[in-house]
Amino acid sequence: MRIDIITCVPELLSGPFDHSILKRAKDKGLAEVVVHNLRDYATTKYKAVDDYAYGGGAGMVMMIEPIARCIDKLKSERDYDEVIYMTPDGKNFNQKEANKLSLKKNLIILCGHYKGVDQRVRDLFITKEISIGDFVLSGGELAAAVVADAVIRLIPGVLNDETSALSDSFQDDLLAPPVYTRPADYNGHKVPDILLSGHQAKIEEWRSEQAIKRTKERRPGLFKE
Repeated sequence: MRIDIITCVPELLSGPFDHSILKRAKDKGLAEVVVHNLRDYATTKYKAVDDYAYGGGAGMVMMIEPIARCIDKLKSERDYDEVIYMTPDGKNFNQKEANKLSLKKNLIILCGHYKGVDQRVRDLFITKEISIGDFVLSGGELAAAVVADAVIRLIPGVLNDETSALSDSFQDDLLAPPVYTRPADYNGHKVPDILLSGHQAKIEEWRSEQAIKRTKERRPGLFKE
């Protein structure tokens, strides 16, 4: 998989993809993340990528022309399955969407900034609009990193144990159950006996019960009777 991220602040994405699981995916040749500085596609003297909004009002708007040049260049080099725009008014991102995107080959992610992009960008180029929650960030860079991380870790071969991803929260509309590791007793707080029993069927039954219990308590809207 290749993910191209378009941003006017590339420095914000200089670190997340060079560590841990994402670095492993890159080293294995399973995923590639390429960050593009939108200012490289600006033609004004000061490399401006934003301007005042027509009709007035506070804040600047990202211009269509630099974005169009960047997307057109990328599309001239390869085919893309989706051109994603990170925006607070997009569709809420969840595990099901991450699963779907992990099956794609090439993605473009456009990071919004300032008051957002010229609406014509959304009308002409964007195929999917994604939000990571009902709140506003300074820009779409951190949100793009969240989406890339959630998607890349699902690619077969990225995780050493692929069954790990299958037991993540939300994969089956349930939150993950509690997990424990050594020591078995910390200042009188003990690991549940069932997890030390070695009886795998009963352990899985306990985990399922705990997942349902936790989901009912914390995210009842997810739970399906």
